[in-house]
Amino acid sequence: MRSAELLRKLQGVQTIQSVMALLGIDRQKAIYYIRRLREGGYVKTRKRPDQTRVYSISFENKLKGVSYYDIINQYAPVKISAPNVYNVYGKQPTVEEALVFAIKTKSVRTILAALALFRKVENWSALYKLGRQNRIERQIGALYDLSRLIIQKVRRMPDRFRHNALPKMQYPLEYTVPSLQSKDFKNIENNWKVYLPFNKKDLEAYHDFS
Repeated sequence: MRSAELLRKLQGVQTIQSVMALLGIDRQKAIYYIRRLREGGYVKTRKRPDQTRVYSISFENKLKGVSYYDIINQYAPVKISAPNVYNVYGKQPTVEEALVFAIKTKSVRTILAALALFRKVENWSALYKLGRQNRIERQIGALYDLSRLIIQKVRRMPDRFRHNALPKMQYPLEYTVPSLQSKDFKNIENNWKVYLPFNKKDLEAYHDFS
């Protein structure tokens, strides 16, 4: 089977099992076809928490695009698999952009993994601007304060960011993830007028993270 036909049939997120099912082939042949596409630059590979290999197959991979999930997984203690591939071409995505992207997904697992990005934030002005544009500056602030409690070596948020992002007392609380709120971090929630989607138990992956 030609590579172009393989690419057309397998484009998307696959496992060895799904390749076997789609093409009606055995495991050895499926591994061979994945290898061929990888050699052509069409495959990105990652592992799920259960160690299953997941293959993102697309023509865009050959263009050397980088996804926000790539940035998150570079620093997260627990890797996540992307439900969709969001590649950025022509420039290297920043940590600040990846953090905003993660919050906008409203996915508990994605946001949890992205807490590690606060250790790498350098351009707080850009982060504030992106947060303001997307109306999530309060979520950024609340998640930052949470990260300071559980992650070592998180850099201090500039006073200007905190001053500009903190809400007025009369502001209603907003959700980070719809319908989810914390039992353990009420002080942070009340300070930022934002519900956090995590309790202490949810943060166990960060206990030995340094």
